[in-house]
Amino acid sequence: MSKIFIFSLLWWVTGNPFVAFLVLLIILYMVDRRFVGLTPSIFQPLKRARRLSRLKDELRLNPHHTSTKLEIARIYMEQKKYGAALELLVEVAKVMDDSADVLSEQGICELKLGRTEEGECLLLRGLELNPRVKYGEPYLRLGEVFAGSDPEKAIRYLERFREVNSSSCEAYYRLGLLYRGLGRNEEARRAFREAMELYRGLPKYKRRHERRWALLARMKS
Repeated sequence: MSKIFIFSLLWWVTGNPFVAFLVLLIILYMVDRRFVGLTPSIFQPLKRARRLSRLKDELRLNPHHTSTKLEIARIYMEQKKYGAALELLVEVAKVMDDSADVLSEQGICELKLGRTEEGECLLLRGLELNPRVKYGEPYLRLGEVFAGSDPEKAIRYLERFREVNSSSCEAYYRLGLLYRGLGRNEEARRAFREAMELYRGLPKYKRRHERRWALLARMKS
């Protein structure tokens, strides 16, 4: 009802239903970005593209600069250009062969490119070097990739992610989805409830990041 009222008010103010609808969408988007975070940022891709352009210029001036290659690879991963990212990460790994972060990023790229075995191997190597690398993200990515083909294995990985990152509502939410897919509905409901309870106990600075998963868990519970 509140949205209908706001739309009616905007229509009255603007005198045009299409303009009123557009303004309402903008308001809803701004509220979501400020308080919820379900919708993607429309400005982040532009900032990322500018940063990538500057880094490429730097790399042309210094083709052997490893940290620049690594930063470009990470931007490519954010852009979902996993093949291009992997090419750079392979070069970086020749210099940083003992980096758990680099191994993990290589593994994530392999998973995204459909090479599950290679990706799992690289991620597990990274976890051997540092069991808490990237706050347990490798376990989360492995849980995602095995959710369809081997749900029990996916649950084991997500349980490990939950142990490493005990403040992650996402882990409980994804566990709930997996349990529900296996027909273990009571465990699924418990996982969704735990996601919401965890969110309520988080400090304010963490809630912004976890709010999306708490809301999704609430809708599923």
